[in-house]
Amino acid sequence: MIELVNYDSDWPTMFAVAAAELRRIEPAWLIEHMGSTSVPGLIAKPLIDIAVRRTGEGDVDRHRASLEELGWSLNAGGPANRVTFVRRDAAGNRTHHAHFFRPELWEGANQRIFRDWLLTHDDERELYAAAKRAAAAESVDGADYTKRKTAVVQQITNRARAARGLPPVDVWEK
Repeated sequence: MIELVNYDSDWPTMFAVAAAELRRIEPAWLIEHMGSTSVPGLIAKPLIDIAVRRTGEGDVDRHRASLEELGWSLNAGGPANRVTFVRRDAAGNRTHHAHFFRPELWEGANQRIFRDWLLTHDDERELYAAAKRAAAAESVDGADYTKRKTAVVQQITNRARAARGLPPVDVWEK
């Protein structure tokens, strides 16, 4: 069962606290709130997604011990185009994801483009919310949930990329 909740006005603060901790590790990282919890009014899994623009090769490895001291653990099964760390609460539930993007991939990152589009297009936000509700109602697990909403995510992302003069690309690039 996928848990979707109404937008929580505490999410920006939760992001800000985590971002401040990450900035103390590496002040040169550019850090943004992304994912559904970054879009006011959008239903979401209660999980804060964070986008981090890396400073270059080796920076994540160099700071891995500091990240782990703050409760972050490497998500070894994440996409090849970024390094992902997960933070969990005392019960073991995921509370945050930090996605570390290589600098050359930052501007074209679908997650950032998608977020920006949803922030300025109410109709697309509602379309995505409907897809999320339907996917959550029919899904057996997280992978199934993602698969069921992919077509809508792809359509919205294609429109958002086209508006920026960018070609369409697979939204779940690995």
